[in-house]
Amino acid sequence: MSLVFDPRPYIAERELQDPIPTSDPAQFPHEEYVPEGTHLLTGLKDEWGRNVDMRRTIYKVKSHRQLEMIVLVPVDFDPDEDNKWPCVVYSQGSAFHEEWLCNHLVRHIRLASAGYVVAIAQYRPSETAPFPAQAQDVKSAIRFIRKNAELFNVDPEHIAIAGDSSGGHTSLMVGFTGDGVLDDGVYGDVSCQVNCIVDCYGPTVFSLMNYWPSSQNHWDPHSPEGYEIGVKNVLENLDESDKTIPMNYLSEDKPTPPTLIINGSRDMLVPASQSALLYETMKKMGKEAEYYRIVDGNHGFIGWNNDTILNIVLDFLKEHI
Repeated sequence: MSLVFDPRPYIAERELQDPIPTSDPAQFPHEEYVPEGTHLLTGLKDEWGRNVDMRRTIYKVKSHRQLEMIVLVPVDFDPDEDNKWPCVVYSQGSAFHEEWLCNHLVRHIRLASAGYVVAIAQYRPSETAPFPAQAQDVKSAIRFIRKNAELFNVDPEHIAIAGDSSGGHTSLMVGFTGDGVLDDGVYGDVSCQVNCIVDCYGPTVFSLMNYWPSSQNHWDPHSPEGYEIGVKNVLENLDESDKTIPMNYLSEDKPTPPTLIINGSRDMLVPASQSALLYETMKKMGKEAEYYRIVDGNHGFIGWNNDTILNIVLDFLKEHI
């Protein structure tokens, strides 16, 4: 065999070294072997936050069905620390159909590295379980996390609900109703109340979606919204559609979690007016809400994956969770 690299000269010239018993990088020597032409980078620091541990688990929902949850847990640099982290339970958008839980994972990892447990919770698809199954399932996910807080290093007193698209709608329903309304009692010995809500481009009034520009039909029985009310024509079943309007679960005498609302001005799937109607209603009722619109932003892309949006969310969570 012809050797391109022969380790024998190094073995002959160098002494075999014992392991250095330290876990502190500052106590470990610089590597002295630096070939000519090496580019040395000095003064760099870690800017992306903590490492993240990804775990998969399951939780129970109505009829004892089991659903999947991906849980991202921050890992502190100090192995001796036993931190308890605030938690964001996330409802993934899917047009109310089956979810792909790893969608937007780059955002979730950024959030987790900033010091939040992120629990991405599955819900039953509308084909097999229409409204309010999605809200019920995510309430069960919150209760599961709170019940198993020690397992995931979660501070059970500091939990938020967040979601995008249909998951944004679900998050609003969960946050606005809390315990006792649209509930099914799974893990009922603990609360599903949350400290705050983050809604990204969630639909709010199904019956009005096609009264503003959109790239798809939102009232046909086989539209996402039609499936969500039981495969019915939304405009011919306004009473059923009204039950899915998050604002209809608000009352002036009942506290509502502070709510952050973000959407794009050119959202082709959920008209920006859906968020505007939500924000206006909340402000008229004296509720605490912040509304950001990304000019030229679309449905989860163009202007979403950046530090500006991340910091808006982090600032909101820091204040309210």
